[in-house]
Formats: sequence, C-alpha cells, structure tokens
Amino acid sequence: MTLRIVEWAMLGNAARADLLSRPAFADADLAATVTGILDEVRNEGDAALRRLTARLDGVDLDRLELDEAAIVQGAARLGADDRAAIDAAIATLTAFHDAGRTQPYEMETATGVRCARVIRPIDSVGLYVPGGSAPLPSTVLMLGVPSRLAGNPLRLLCTPPRPDGSVHPAILYAAQACGITRVFRIGGAQAIAALAFGTESVPRVAKLFGPGNAWVTEAKRQVALDPRGAHADLPAGPSELMVVADAGANASFIAADLLSQAEHGPDSQVLLVTDAPALAAAVAAEVGRQLTHLPRRGIASRALAASRALIVSNLDEAMEVANRYAPEHLVIATEHADDRVAAVTNAGSVFLGNWTPEALGDYCSGTNHVLPTYGHARACSGLAVADFEKRITVQRATAAGLRGIGPVAVALARMEGLDAHARAVEVRLDECG
Repeated sequence: MTLRIVEWAMLGNAARADLLSRPAFADADLAATVTGILDEVRNEGDAALRRLTARLDGVDLDRLELDEAAIVQGAARLGADDRAAIDAAIATLTAFHDAGRTQPYEMETATGVRCARVIRPIDSVGLYVPGGSAPLPSTVLMLGVPSRLAGNPLRLLCTPPRPDGSVHPAILYAAQACGITRVFRIGGAQAIAALAFGTESVPRVAKLFGPGNAWVTEAKRQVALDPRGAHADLPAGPSELMVVADAGANASFIAADLLSQAEHGPDSQVLLVTDAPALAAAVAAEVGRQLTHLPRRGIASRALAASRALIVSNLDEAMEVANRYAPEHLVIATEHADDRVAAVTNAGSVFLGNWTPEALGDYCSGTNHVLPTYGHARACSGLAVADFEKRITVQRATAAGLRGIGPVAVALARMEGLDAHARAVEVRLDECG
C-alpha cells in the first residue's frame, strides 16, 4: 500500500471535492450506540461504568478512581530517562502557553463609562486521555499544562484501564508532574458521560477536553448539546496531515511524516501536495519502503487507502488546496517556507522546513497537539490556556456617563421595539437630569 498520485488539473470541481473529503467518521448506528451509553451512565452511575468497562475493556474494577498512593507508586515505575523527557516537554509547553495567555484589561469607552474584562478559571474540567493500542502521556501534558496555568480548581483525568486494570506509568507520571491528583480508570463514551453528568464517584465537570476515537467524539458532541451535560473543547477526531512540498524537499523526510500520522489509526488521512511529479513518485516509493518496517504497518496501510499525492501547477495553487482542505497539521517543505506562512488561513498547526517534523509538535516543541480536525480548522484553533478560562466583562457608568451615552441606548432600543429596555435608561436619565 502506498500513495495514489493524482493530477489536480485533470479533475473537475466535484472530483476535487471528493478527493479532499475525509473518511467517514460517524453514522446513525454509532450515534445511537453512544446515546445508549450516555443514558446508561446518567441513569445508573457507577454501576453502569463498571458494567461498561467490563464489557468494552474486559476489565472488572472494584474502584474507578486511583488513590494517591497508587498514582505515586505507578508513576515511580517509569524510568529516569522517560521522566526526564516528560519534564523537558513540560518546560517547553509551559513557556509557550504561558507567553500566549490573554490578559485582563480596563478602559474608558466614553466619558464617565468604564468597561473591563476579567479572567476567571473554569471551575471544573475533565481531561480525557485515550488509551487504545498505546499510552499517550503527551496528551496528558497537552491538557495538563494549560489547565495548570489557568488554575482550574477541579481537574479530573479519565483514561481507559490496561487489561490488568492498571494505568500506564507514563500517564501517571505525566499527571503527577502536571499537578493532577484525581485519575479515573474509565475510557470511551462512558468516561465522557461520567464527566458530563457525574456519578457517585465522578464529580460532574463544566467542560471536557481531549481527543478520542469516533465514540468519544460523538459522546462529546451529544453532551455538549444537552443542557444537563458539559461544554466540549473542540472537534478533535482522527489525525490528519498535509504536506506542501517542492522539488527540493527530502522524499524520505516527507514519507516519514506522512506515516507518523497514518499510524495513529485506520481512519487517519495524509496528503501530499506538490508541483514536482518526480518528488511525488519518490515519496510514494519511500512510503512503501518505510511502511514495511513499521510495527503498526497494518493500521498505517488502512489509513493510506484514503490518502493521496496531488500534483498541482505551482506552489500558490498548493497553498490554495491546503486552505481548502484546512488540515489539522500542515507541513510546508519548500524553499523559503517561512515566506509561505502569510498564505496560510486554515490550519491547526504549521511545521516549516526540512528540519521540523510534525512529531515535534506532538510532543515537545511547545505548541499544543489537541487540534481541530475534519476541516474544522476553518473556524477553530488548537488548545490554549484561554480555553480553560472564562472572560467576564464588567462596566460602570457615572451619572454624567449615563447622560452622555444613555440617549444612544434609548434610540437603539426604540429601533428594536424594546420599550422596557429604553425605559430602564430613561428612568435614570429623568432622575439624574
């Protein structure tokens, strides 16, 4: 299995749209199944969580939450080199996310009228860390670092248990290093239900964070629409990567980047867009060669079935294709790659030049790897500290200030036919003269 090479100029609009479509992600059957899981947990609480964990994960749990001693003991099993790597990643993530924090401000918008915006942490957040075929301590960091900087009073982490009921030491150490003290051995849609609605053991939270499979993403969508549920961070589904490259790019590097995302799951998608047919052929050959050496080649092969190499006329057209697709990850492997950032309007995260593999962003460059997928990068951004905060506006007017702008409010209220709005201002104007 390798990349199919397609000439962009030979396609009509419908064919182009089809070529840039994502693999099917969810369907009515999946949605109905998720609804059933949510209802089970909402109605039966911990009993449903234990039953679902036994049925879906094959693990019987007597206790859903790990106590502090279990977290400390589990984290201590991680080797020194791995602990050092996690600590180094936390340092870069903290530096980048702290620098990007939004600031409160206050100003006089008109004479006698002062307005301010204050920032408060969200009271309670649920951090979901997928399990599946590999532990993901990096996701703990991507959620744990900004939530720690935001100062959320209650932070709960849910992750699926391993077959023996334990949680991987890397996840526990990452949680501990981020100051997360409450860890639950719950995965899938049932974890989202527990966090959104609360159970006897799991407190209800105000907002959910973290990527996941189709079931997790659908569960987040449903609970976000339920007034009894919880807000969700962003649409984060299957991984995707687009590489824009010219003739001077390194085919081996590009193939490695494509496969790094293809190995995430069979529903991942990777695309190459280039104005160099010879490069496309070389990358396709490299993908086939490197694939044979991957332990997860079965998963990557299935993802490659929905992946393509697109031949375009020039790099400006390549950037137009990238913005149309709105990839989660965009690698620009061209000469003067930095100059092309100005043309990027739709992407979750951008990686420039031959020496910036996408995997750096997954782990330790400092940016966040929880990013919008499925084209949602047209309107959404990756996680930042601001996502864990609320911004509240405050205003105060003096009598003179009310006299100055009150008539504006009255006029607008009358335009809208909202007499009580106008009257609320007028009674004060009458009083203050």
